[in-house]
Amino acid sequence: MSFPKRPAGKAFETLKNLPRITLANLRPEPGSMRPERRRGRGQHGGNKSGRGHKGERQRGTRPRLGFEGGKTPFYLSIPKYGYNEGHSRRCQYQPLSLMRLQYLIDLGRVDVTQPIDLTQLVNARGLTIQPLKRDYGVQLVDEGGDIFAAKINIEVQRASEGAIAAIERNGGVVTTSFYDPISLGIVIKPVPFFLRGQPIPKRMLPGEDMVPYYTDAENRGYLADPEKIQKARLALAQKYGYILPDISKDELFDMLSTRKDVRQIFFGLAPGWVVNMSEKKVLMPTDEKLLKYYNSKE
Repeated sequence: MSFPKRPAGKAFETLKNLPRITLANLRPEPGSMRPERRRGRGQHGGNKSGRGHKGERQRGTRPRLGFEGGKTPFYLSIPKYGYNEGHSRRCQYQPLSLMRLQYLIDLGRVDVTQPIDLTQLVNARGLTIQPLKRDYGVQLVDEGGDIFAAKINIEVQRASEGAIAAIERNGGVVTTSFYDPISLGIVIKPVPFFLRGQPIPKRMLPGEDMVPYYTDAENRGYLADPEKIQKARLALAQKYGYILPDISKDELFDMLSTRKDVRQIFFGLAPGWVVNMSEKKVLMPTDEKLLKYYNSKE
C-alpha cells in the first residue's frame, strides 16, 4: 500500500534540482524597480536641472565664496599676515636703489647741494612710506652702483655694503639713523605738521634690538664713534679697491659734513622750535625749562 507524497516533499524535491542561491545569481523581480530620478539641491530640487532653481540663482543653494568645507572658513582658521607674533614686530624698509636715486638727481628732483633725508626723498616722489603699515624708512640697495656718479650726503635707515661703497667712492657720505613712528610721520609730511602750530618734538632713540645696528661703524650708524667710522671708510675702500677721497678739501665740505643731532628731526630745525607757515617765521623757546627739556639728550 502506497501513500501520496505530501506538498512539503515536493518542495524539497524541487529545491534539490534548483541551483544554489548566491550573490552572483540574485536579480530583482522584473518591473519591481522604479527608474532612478536625479534630484537637485535646495528647496526646489525636484526639477531635472539639478541646480535648485531654473531662474535667478539663489544665495542659499551654493556655499559662499571662499568656503572650503567644515564649520570654519579658511580666512578665519588661517591668521592674517602681520597679526601673529612672528610678524607683528617686524620692521619694514622701502628699498631705494642707486639707479633710482641717480634718476631722481638727473631729473633735478633731488638737490645734491643739500643733505638728503626722508623729507627730500618723499617730496621728490622717489618712494612712498606708510608708518601705519610698519614702514620704518628707507633701505638703500646697491642696484645701479656702477653707474652712480653723484656726490651726496644722504641719511637713510638701512644701507647695504655695496651702496655705501658706491657713494663713498664718489666722495659722498652715508648715515643710517633711526626714526620712531611719530618722528617718521612728521619728517615725511612736514607741512601738515607745521600747519598745526606744534613744537617739533625730540626724536626717540632706537629700541634695544636696534641699538647694535646703529652703533656699528660698518653700518655708518649715527650713534657710532666718528673715529671708528673713519677707519671703517678706509677699510671699505681697501676691500673694494678704490682711493677714498678727502672730503675736507672739497668745496661742498660743509654739506658733506652736516649731520643731524641724535634728537633732531629736520636739518636746520632744532627740537622745540615752532614753524609759523602763515607768517613764514620760526619761533624758538626762551623758557629755561623748555630749553632744558629739548636740549637734553635723555
